[in-house]
Formats: sequence, structure tokens, C-alpha cells
Amino acid sequence: MILGFGEYEQQARALAAEAGRAYDDVLVHRFPDGESMVRLPDALPPRVVLCRSLDHPNDKLIELVLAAAARVLGAQHLTLVAPYLCYMRQDRSFHSGEAVSQRIIGNLLAGHFDALVTVDPHLHRVHSMEQAVPTGHSLALLATDPVGDFIGQRVPGALLVGPDGESEQWVARAAARAGSDYVVGTKVRHGDRDVDIDLQGDFEGRDVVLVDDVASTGRTLEAAARIIQAQGPASISVVVTHALFAGDALQRLEAVGIRNVWSTDSIPHPSNAIPLAPLLAGALVV
Repeated sequence: MILGFGEYEQQARALAAEAGRAYDDVLVHRFPDGESMVRLPDALPPRVVLCRSLDHPNDKLIELVLAAAARVLGAQHLTLVAPYLCYMRQDRSFHSGEAVSQRIIGNLLAGHFDALVTVDPHLHRVHSMEQAVPTGHSLALLATDPVGDFIGQRVPGALLVGPDGESEQWVARAAARAGSDYVVGTKVRHGDRDVDIDLQGDFEGRDVVLVDDVASTGRTLEAAARIIQAQGPASISVVVTHALFAGDALQRLEAVGIRNVWSTDSIPHPSNAIPLAPLLAGALVV
């Protein structure tokens, strides 16, 4: 059985349909003091999948821990499908006294789930999901095939651009899938909202698609778009796996001439255009 939460119900139901599994809701009530009550179906099969993306994660993490009470209702094996996985960036202490969030949250999830499936996790020095979340079966899927198929259909012949070196693994695979060329820039980050980009390429008259795994503030995409726009491209679009788009990110991207912003449905957002259910269903341990 696949269990979904209210804010991610549409995607969880799509996953259940794609996988040919029964679906039910996890009901969550939040009390005035901020605490949560979680209610599960009365009886559960031996293998249960909880599907919830972990953007804005703090309440969601506590509710997932509470939902692990599925074990007392008959579940013997719990899989977490978290298309967006939180707290993965900090894999070491950069300054004295900093908590290493990846290790802490990874161990928290591994303590309650037997398996984990996620998509395009934002890892740096740790490249194995099993290192980050030691469940015994932690799997990181790449969204590059559905992203590449989408770009090939919507913007055939586009030049794909990775705004920085971290994005190269995604843009190269997506470009191969779409049958497109690609270039990759380099980035120097001065702070959460201050980045410089060095991007070389011939963009004049081209349909250009910026491809990245996650867009949070959008500053990196904005800086890359300014460089491309100076050469007079035919169009600039953006495709990301995880559409966080905090604050005025979308408005700033529109202001620098980005025509389209598309994302997978890993995080519910108006830009969602690429469903992940087919990708996720093939990876379920059920």
C-alpha cells in the first residue's frame, strides 16, 4: 500500500496508480500549539510506502517519524519515497560548532525506514545515498531522462546550459537524451544570494534551456540568463528538478527575459510539467 500526505496527495496517488498499488491517506491534524497528530488506516499490509516530498521539512520530518507507527498496525517493511530530500547539502562542519545536518537527518530517517527512494539529491562530497541515509537500501534516481524527453519535445534543437560545474552531471545526460548540445559555466558563490557566473558559448539566435537540479533563490539561474541575454538568444527557458523558488525568485527570472520555467512534480509548484511517477514506480521496493 502507498500512503500519501495532503500536500502531496496528487503525486502519491499518481505513484500508486503507476505502480498498481492500493492508496490511502495519512491524516494530519495540527494543534494550536504547533504539535501534530497523525492518523493512519486501521490495518496495513506487511509492506508500506510513505510518499512525501521534504521541502519545508521541519514539521514534515516529525510527522514522518510519527507515521512510522505503521509498524504497530501490521507493516513490517517501510519505504520512504521522498522525491525532494531535505538537509543534504551540509555534509561537514564548515565552521566550528555547526551541526552536520546530512548525517543527523540521514540517521533519523534510517532509524525509522527500511528503504528510501529520492530524486536528484543535492549531494556534494558524499556521492552515495547509502552514506547519506544508511537504510540498507537508499536509492537516488536521476530525473535526466524525463527532463531530456520533455526538452526534446518542447524545445527541439535547443542549446542546454548548466549554470555551474555542479549541474554538469544533469545537463550532460539531459542533452544526450534530448539530442541537444550543451555548455556548462562556472560559479563563485559569495553568499546565499550573491553569485558570479562565468559562462562561455554562442547563444545568438538559439533557443536556450538552463538545466539544474534545484532552484532555491534563483540567483544562479538569473546570473546565467543575464549573460545569455546579452547575446540575443531566440528564447531562454529553465528546467529544474526541484522547484523551491523562494521569495521573488520567479519574478526575477521573468525580469531577465526567461520565457518558460518548467519543473518536475517533486515539489508541488505552478511550474510542474514533468511527472515523476513513472520513474519512481520502477524503483519501489514492494
